[in-house]
Amino acid sequence: MVEQVIHYLKNNRNPLLERLNRFLSIPSVSTDSSHKNDVKNAARFVSEYVKEIGFTHVEEMETKGHPLVFAEYNEAGENAPTVLFYGHYDVQPVDPIDEWESDPFTPEVREGRLYARGASDDKGQVFMHLAVFEAYMKTVGKLPLNVKVCIEGEEEIGSENLYDVLREHQEKFAADFVVISDSGMVAKNQPTILYGLKGFTGIEVTVKGPDQDLHSGIYGGAVRNPVMALTHILASMKNQEEVITIDGFYDGVEPLSEEERKLISKVEGENYSATTGISETVSEKGYSAKEHTMARPTFEINGMYGGYQGEGTKTIIPASATAKITCRLVPGQDPNHIQQLLKQHIERVKPSGVEVDIKLEKLSSKAYMVEPNHPLIQKAALCYEKAFQKETVFVRMGGSIPVVEWLDKIYQTPIILLGFGTPEDRLHSPNESFPLDSFEKGMETLVYYWKEVGI
Repeated sequence: MVEQVIHYLKNNRNPLLERLNRFLSIPSVSTDSSHKNDVKNAARFVSEYVKEIGFTHVEEMETKGHPLVFAEYNEAGENAPTVLFYGHYDVQPVDPIDEWESDPFTPEVREGRLYARGASDDKGQVFMHLAVFEAYMKTVGKLPLNVKVCIEGEEEIGSENLYDVLREHQEKFAADFVVISDSGMVAKNQPTILYGLKGFTGIEVTVKGPDQDLHSGIYGGAVRNPVMALTHILASMKNQEEVITIDGFYDGVEPLSEEERKLISKVEGENYSATTGISETVSEKGYSAKEHTMARPTFEINGMYGGYQGEGTKTIIPASATAKITCRLVPGQDPNHIQQLLKQHIERVKPSGVEVDIKLEKLSSKAYMVEPNHPLIQKAALCYEKAFQKETVFVRMGGSIPVVEWLDKIYQTPIILLGFGTPEDRLHSPNESFPLDSFEKGMETLVYYWKEVGI
């Protein structure tokens, strides 16, 4: 049975890629209201494809924002397990457009990679699942398990309405386990089981001084400079050994176990110089760069602004300065509590002569972990190895996927993260791409996996 399905995918490689190209050609940028109709067209593409595959129930669910595609296949029988497959059809903006080597919404293959916005995040990976469902239906005539599909159009804007939909229609989306392909592998052709995600939270802090910008010659020495005050505050929050110095920040954080350190040590580390252009890595004292990025909390300043930004010099004391701060969290840390710790620290260390205004990030999420030895995880590892002909590595990821926490909170069911992207895919950047061999081997992995977990 499996051989038939894989044979279908190989024989229909070009038609499948042509269909994927049509999907990628839709500029479904959820952040831009001018693309509202394009987002709807992408939802329609998904719903029409799922109907064509043979799902018994398909609908485009209206939300307060962009539509969510729900579909259900329940012909595998009452004794078969049910999986909820989650993905998203919306994409990031393409700016800066002049850095693209080809039109972001005119897919193009170069040196074995398919270039287009959404090729990796997440249209390409969503399409792989749909193509495998098609292949099963066209060859075997049925799927090995019952499937529910949840493909949204707001992931790139924080899944603003998804939590309410999942909570209000809890039974509708209920399943025995969840599969998500919105992540990647640690290296090209290196099968990777992602068994943990970091949580996320953040704040925006504005330091306010005088009512308006002041002449630095007249007022310098009498008025506190908000930009300087802000840098003092920020410098007090993390030291040069990458240790976060906010009281209580590490409370509840468990040290890495020897077992996890062994799992991480087996992962071939990313060549950061090649992928980022840096000369050396830095990490928390006592931890390697791999351990820090995968399994330890982080504190980052994402942006700062204040004062004169134009050409030349303008001798002022700025009226205000702002910094945007985010933290990636690990199990044992509550995002709301971390926000309060950040706020308390800032209010305690702020210099005299200025005031601070702190805005709390609305979109926060807790970290997620699943036991690496869970049978569904182990089966996924074996299916990866069969398709890629290489031993699977197990990692935790520094990124956050809020929907994972929501699904875990609402359903308390295993969530399997089956990602096929690579570090070179340039997610959210110009020239996003996806390797075609990952596309083919990834679909083969899914063919094996659905058979392994089905009946």
